[in-house]
Amino acid sequence: MQYTSANLLIRPSASPGDPDLVLEVTPERAGWEFISFQVRRLALGSTWSSTTGEREVALVNLSGRYSVASNRGTWTSWGGRPDVFSGAAHVLYLPRRTEFTVTAEAGGELAMAAVPTDQDHAPFLTTPAQVKRYIRGGDNVSRQINDLLPPGSAVHRLVLVEVYTPGGNWSSYPPHKHDRHQVAPDGTLIEADLEEVYFYKLDRPEGCAYQWIYTDAGSPIHQAGQPIDALIRVEHDCAVLVPEGYHPVTSLPGHTTYYLNVLAGSAQSLANQDDPRYGWVKDTYRAIDPRLPLY
Repeated sequence: MQYTSANLLIRPSASPGDPDLVLEVTPERAGWEFISFQVRRLALGSTWSSTTGEREVALVNLSGRYSVASNRGTWTSWGGRPDVFSGAAHVLYLPRRTEFTVTAEAGGELAMAAVPTDQDHAPFLTTPAQVKRYIRGGDNVSRQINDLLPPGSAVHRLVLVEVYTPGGNWSSYPPHKHDRHQVAPDGTLIEADLEEVYFYKLDRPEGCAYQWIYTDAGSPIHQAGQPIDALIRVEHDCAVLVPEGYHPVTSLPGHTTYYLNVLAGSAQSLANQDDPRYGWVKDTYRAIDPRLPLY
């Protein structure tokens, strides 16, 4: 599959047979193996029923409040933030072979990330109080990280992160990649081979962000004669696919950029390698952007 700016950007689209569906990524659409992703908009009192099948699933409240009834347990009144700029998310993890029904106790938007698994893990709910929040980078590369489902979580493959990038700043910077599985002689994981979805929101919806995705000569896609070099203008409620390569982000001045980052692949890890041309910038950081943390 030849990836371009056009097919790496997923825009919201109406689905006549599924009016609550805002946006969807399937492995077939993305041209990869693991990640499925949806955003659904549920009105007060509306329901959505599904099954995890042979996948592990994470439900993330972008906004709204929900209850979930399933054959693995019931969770009521979780969520509650009015928008993604009002605190960290709740995350409900559901293992494979779970049948579930979501009911909106307060209308809002719900994201679902799913990946295939052959492992069985217990379901659990992560609350905002349990989410580690920290500042990464420095100067105009400062951004806030919410570790929703970090490496080391009791899951198989899924990793989930929320990132807030103030206007004029960069994130996912220095450019880094995780597109081949590399292990050091001592067994340390140097780099994982991961697929990624970035789902974006802007605090001012008329704004935008830019994401640059590019591969180097060692990338499997690059070696197959299908290199990626795409600069993508991302708007509110859009998603970007990162099948391979480096993938920095910059936020339009005056607009805070949010993205929900979903990763899955060869390890439940964020092990990555910086672009050696730009990694030196880490040594120049002198301060943290005073606008952070955002809440």
